[in-house]
Amino acid sequence: MNILLVNHYAGSPRHGMEFRPFYLAREWVRAGHEVLIVAASHSHVRAVQPEVPGQPVEELIDGIRYRWLPTPAYQGNGVGRLRNILSFLRQLRADAWRLTREFRPDAVIASSTYPMDMWVARKLAKLAKAKLVYEVHDLWPLSLIELSGMSPRHPFALLCGKAEADAYRDADVVVSMLPCVHQHMASRGLDLAKLHIVPNGFAPEEWQGASAPLGETLQAHLAAERAAGRVIVGYAGSMGLPNALDVLLDAAAQLKGEPLSFVLVGSGHEAARLAQRAAAEGLQNVRFFAPIPKAQIPTLLSQFDIAYIGWQRTPIYRFGIAPNKLIDYLMAGRAVLHSVEAGNDPVAEAGAGLTVEPEDPAAVAHGLRRLAALSPAERAAMGAQGRAFAMAHHAYPVLAARFIEALA
Repeated sequence: MNILLVNHYAGSPRHGMEFRPFYLAREWVRAGHEVLIVAASHSHVRAVQPEVPGQPVEELIDGIRYRWLPTPAYQGNGVGRLRNILSFLRQLRADAWRLTREFRPDAVIASSTYPMDMWVARKLAKLAKAKLVYEVHDLWPLSLIELSGMSPRHPFALLCGKAEADAYRDADVVVSMLPCVHQHMASRGLDLAKLHIVPNGFAPEEWQGASAPLGETLQAHLAAERAAGRVIVGYAGSMGLPNALDVLLDAAAQLKGEPLSFVLVGSGHEAARLAQRAAAEGLQNVRFFAPIPKAQIPTLLSQFDIAYIGWQRTPIYRFGIAPNKLIDYLMAGRAVLHSVEAGNDPVAEAGAGLTVEPEDPAAVAHGLRRLAALSPAERAAMGAQGRAFAMAHHAYPVLAARFIEALA
């Protein structure tokens, strides 16, 4: 097949997040398909932006064709981001005839976080007489309304709602990364026979062989804590309000004097405040470290005894969760303390640790005590179950094949 994947924010190992389009496309190319990813030249989630001088630029990355459309830079979620979105969609629409005549796609996938790309993908699919696919990352506009407090009558929310309804009506296939969306999508007009669940995943080769060593300071701290006989509770990832790290610090305060050491590695809007809070409260059992390269993540996680992931208590999670961080924890074979209330719970499904109530420091502290009281062999058994679950349900070769089955 020739697969045209429209994802405004698509990245690659060279550029950084988001990685899902790259990993799926790479598996499709390995299976003999041709893939063209069309993305914007500027994205707030990429570490490195492609060099696009003012005209569309194409490049080949691991056998995948990328077409970068030049879009204005922006910061935050204001007018600048909207201008960036409109520039991308306008150029993609103007490029539709040439794209479909030259690439001749058999399937067109609208996969940007926002749903308005569906309108242009619909035109591309019609011109090419191709199958039209809508891939859902987040439930816009519902996520904006419930998480960001946007009014349901806000013009942008209304625009997203119209695009979402059109997508459910017109797509031949709808692929959702969230597993519990059936009722919502049906209420918005989707024929559920079109729906397929393809969650987030990981690349198996990134977990094979020896991974990169940690920096000296971080490695020395982990070694010292282990030598002192402490159980290492680790967190690796973004540090924002949705990650519920204040709850983890509250639990660490309750566990003062007990043989647990908290190691938090990452960055984000809340990182500086959280570190200042830990210092002000004298939480000597907590240490913060800067983000590390992706190649070092398996090494870091292998040195955690317990991996923590937490969530806020919010209704939007009733539709399910699909966090990349949790998949990393499972692949590392760690026992996981999961603080969540959601439509699904991969930790419980896998038997990979304990799940406790969200936003409840006492419950988190109690769960950590329970896991710390287990023997290393018992925690390793939980970790092994988690890894097996991830291999069966989240490896990109599995997910890419499932996606192609949905197209068929």
